[in-house]
Amino acid sequence: MKNINIFCFGFGQVAKNFIKKINLEKFNVNLSVTSREKTQIKKIDKITYNNFQLIGDTFDKNLINKLKKSDHFLISIPPINGSDIVIKNFEKIIQECNPKWITYLSATSVYGDHQGKWVNELSKTNPTSKNGLDRLASEKSWLTFAKKKKIPLQIFRLSGIYSKERNILVRLKSGNTNIIKKKDHFFSRIYVEDIANILFKSLSNFKTNEIYNISDDKPSSSEEVTLYGAKILDINKLKTVEIKDIESEMLKNFYKDSKKVSNKKMKSFFNYNLKFPTYIEGLNHIRNNLI
Repeated sequence: MKNINIFCFGFGQVAKNFIKKINLEKFNVNLSVTSREKTQIKKIDKITYNNFQLIGDTFDKNLINKLKKSDHFLISIPPINGSDIVIKNFEKIIQECNPKWITYLSATSVYGDHQGKWVNELSKTNPTSKNGLDRLASEKSWLTFAKKKKIPLQIFRLSGIYSKERNILVRLKSGNTNIIKKKDHFFSRIYVEDIANILFKSLSNFKTNEIYNISDDKPSSSEEVTLYGAKILDINKLKTVEIKDIESEMLKNFYKDSKKVSNKKMKSFFNYNLKFPTYIEGLNHIRNNLI
């Protein structure tokens, strides 16, 4: 049985699915995480772990001892007020741990708008949102740190994540989803289980200072995905909303960017065939097994 000492900064759906995958593969997992919850001992898949409270620059100082004993680090905390709080508060400690594996989870929002064209890891990054700008700044901070201190780092640019808990089917069943029409608007997505699988493969197949897009094979419009979800749920009546009538600022920002995210580098380097290559397989899996 392989041992792994891993520290997760942030413990959302990606990190949890990754830990479940490691456990499934019969690793002996020594796990510590941060979250906004109070410090406590918790369990996931029979793994007992330490959850340390971390809110902005305020954190439980007891996490430092566990951090020093770790050599694998997953960072999924988004930038806060334009600053990467992990680099800001823990850079020196992480360096002293002689890390074997560091993964920073970024987002494809760093590309900005490419008018529906394909983007890959060499494409221009021209973010249009504050989130995209902050993510790009965090990427640069991590790359500078890794190159300066000669530590192993990879960056995953994640497309829109969906899972059994968060998906268009859940939103459709709640009755709060509309059809939003915008010609030639494309975005990419990825099922959380595929992210976990690729993270696991990277434990044994790692190239430092590399960036990978993590997305499925079929960039599609929001309208296309919503209509397919409605079809398999047998929902016939959906309201159509024009872009100009969207009230949510976050949703308006989503429709500013249109791009198709290429996953060729990811699939080639990790020799990985997606379990859910398109939203069709993903949504049918959710409907058939989880709803």
